[in-house]
Amino acid sequence: MFSPKQQSFRNENKAVIQSDECVGSALFILAVFCSLIIVLIFGFLLIEAWPLIGSGRWLNLFQDQGWYPLEGEFGISPMIWATIAMTFGAIVLALPMGLFCGVFLSFYSSNTIPWIFRWVLNLLAGIPSVVYGLWGLTELVPLIAAWNAPGTSLLAGIFILTLMILPTVALTSTAALSAVDPHLLSGALALGFRHNSCIFYVVVPAAKTGIINGALLATARALGETMAVLMVAGNVVQNPTGLLEPVRTLTGNIALEMAYAMDEHRAGLFASGLLLTVLVLVFSLVSSKSQFVQGGEISHG
Repeated sequence: MFSPKQQSFRNENKAVIQSDECVGSALFILAVFCSLIIVLIFGFLLIEAWPLIGSGRWLNLFQDQGWYPLEGEFGISPMIWATIAMTFGAIVLALPMGLFCGVFLSFYSSNTIPWIFRWVLNLLAGIPSVVYGLWGLTELVPLIAAWNAPGTSLLAGIFILTLMILPTVALTSTAALSAVDPHLLSGALALGFRHNSCIFYVVVPAAKTGIINGALLATARALGETMAVLMVAGNVVQNPTGLLEPVRTLTGNIALEMAYAMDEHRAGLFASGLLLTVLVLVFSLVSSKSQFVQGGEISHG
């Protein structure tokens, strides 16, 4: 027989266990539901692109010289290169700036500045993409056009994407740096390292997984951006051979032509969306792999 106090403790413990099991089951159902949505989206894109892929003409997407739907040519290679070039240029600019913003917020700012700076970054992250595109079209494009007409170009798209993904890189870098054990910094200072050396040679390497994951998240957003890029890039289907040339991205092509596309033309646009989805999936897998490797290193240490 248990005493009343012991029986009460057993009942409370049983209730906590049941509550944990219910929460675990609910989270499992939500995870399965989210995974099912991803599978359904992928399946939908595959079905819609099947008239082109199933006919054995999917290689034409990469072998045709250009995008001429009326003539049965669906070469998306120029748009793939334009998308990659624009995304790469944006992340090359946004990553160091975002990292330096994170370092400033975490180690160099006073008590008031971080709150204001975070508010500004959150505001920038929440601005609709069409607003960025409108600003780029009315201010940035004429500035570039004064240097080299027409102004709508790969460079304009890179600058706009940089502004759009910079808050994501900065906020994720700040979170990654803040998650580093403060004893690591204290130990480095105790060994005689200067403050700057501790930050850039000890803390930043320790937070590299979070920083990389933030960069991958920003890259995925840049790959899928449509409206802002559509407004400033020029929308000419050609291989990018210079920063000042107009180009068209995969997302811009879908937005421009989906309203009137039919048959294989429509299937080609869905094939472009399928390719973008696969690219984002690859970035997600790389991010998960880096987290797994980092976790293994920590466990081993």
